[in-house]
Amino acid sequence: MRIDKTWLMGIIAAILIVGIDLVFFSKDKIFMFLIGIALLVALAPFIMGIMRENKREEEINNMFLEFSRNLAESTVTGTPISKSIINMSKKNYGALNPYVQKLANQISLGIPVSAAMQNFSNDINNSVIRRAIELIREAEKAGGEIDYILDSVARSMAETEKLKKERRAAISNLVIQGYIIFFIFIGIMLVMEFKILPMTYGEGGASFGGAELGALGTTVSSAAKLSPGQISDLFLYLLVTQGFFAGFVIGKLSEGSLRAGVKHSFIITIAALLISTGVRALFT
Repeated sequence: MRIDKTWLMGIIAAILIVGIDLVFFSKDKIFMFLIGIALLVALAPFIMGIMRENKREEEINNMFLEFSRNLAESTVTGTPISKSIINMSKKNYGALNPYVQKLANQISLGIPVSAAMQNFSNDINNSVIRRAIELIREAEKAGGEIDYILDSVARSMAETEKLKKERRAAISNLVIQGYIIFFIFIGIMLVMEFKILPMTYGEGGASFGGAELGALGTTVSSAAKLSPGQISDLFLYLLVTQGFFAGFVIGKLSEGSLRAGVKHSFIITIAALLISTGVRALFT
């Protein structure tokens, strides 16, 4: 993935926000909230880039399926695979167009089909397409029924894409449930922070010997006791850590890759950070 100038703009904007936060709000309630905003500004362009790249790869997979079908249909008529590729380069294959054009140009210059197909595979750098290209290359070298191999590759890729879509549809409810459960978890943490902790550390707490008796009847050693602020910070760390890993789990379940989980991890983690720090700034 290329470094986009929007990434640099986001990082610069985030640094400015952090600088202003440190200078003017270092001891203010909104300090951590502004840190969350800075993270959002810095990481959003990167996450959007990953999402665009994933969408582009999905389009390339779909277009390669169409490319394989057209190539199989062309070779069935008796047209050599090299001539078929050159003829097909005039068609529109969306995100696959630059790679098909390069493949056709290499063949036109006299580069062997096998070598050109290998370059085609290396340029796309997709595991599914790489396996399909390897089968086509071996069939072309062997001089066998290339049309049958191409048709088999097209049917195999179609089945793979169909299974991916069925899996995505079947797992979509689990993704929604994962988000709902996490936001319920945020709500529980906020209730504990703003309802339970004040009851424990409120004026109803009484001292008993060398220990302090809380309003709920819990006894805590004065030496080992944490302040409400420290416990609130622990809740925040717990939410951020939970959101970070929950997002990767959701991505792995829904799309089968940790890379796909980056966007879910980003959304959940930033949401947890902004909600927690925002509520704290408003009600404390």
